[in-house]
Amino acid sequence: MNELKIKVCGMRDPGNISGVVTASPDYMGFIFYPKSKRFVGFEPSPEVLDIIPGTTKKVGVFVDETPAKVLKIVQNWNLDVVQLHGHETPEYCQKIRDSAITVFKAFSVDEQFDFSSLNAYSGVCDFFLFDTKGQLPGGTGQKFNWQLLTNYKGDVPFFLSGGIGPEDLEAIRHFDHPRWRGIDINSGFEISPALKDIEKVKSFISGIRKFNNK
Repeated sequence: MNELKIKVCGMRDPGNISGVVTASPDYMGFIFYPKSKRFVGFEPSPEVLDIIPGTTKKVGVFVDETPAKVLKIVQNWNLDVVQLHGHETPEYCQKIRDSAITVFKAFSVDEQFDFSSLNAYSGVCDFFLFDTKGQLPGGTGQKFNWQLLTNYKGDVPFFLSGGIGPEDLEAIRHFDHPRWRGIDINSGFEISPALKDIEKVKSFISGIRKFNNK
């Protein structure tokens, strides 16, 4: 197994963030999509930003936002990564990446997903994020069939997302793919939207890192 990076997404509450960072996640995600129950707001929060150590990269999650607004928020929030969850084109991804920002592009996977559609994004995204297909943009809290990813033959590394919870450690231990580099967790660890169960997050991250060290 490759050394897996861990992203905790959908954060908002300063006290909760303070607890989660004690588990040293590699990435922490903030959702800048107003229709999301985990929308963090557009104005930067010094209280939030001061809590996050430099070892945890800040990810901004966007859905079909204008590149100009994305880049303004990147600057105001001092983001390290932009994660795109809408219908953003390869040209859009390149424009963001040209600003020296790491780009994650999310794709919703189901039995009909055409993995050849990802070819156009090779070279303009740093990572893909494979999530479960739902009615609306963003997470569904449900898992998709991970075995579908055997159809992914591309070169861009990816994060596994979609309904992952504390009970999935064993399934993660048995999953493998040459381009798999990380795990994205969110609603499966929540007490309520944007509020994580800190002990469950700590235990999960500790379990993943035990796999990494084997």
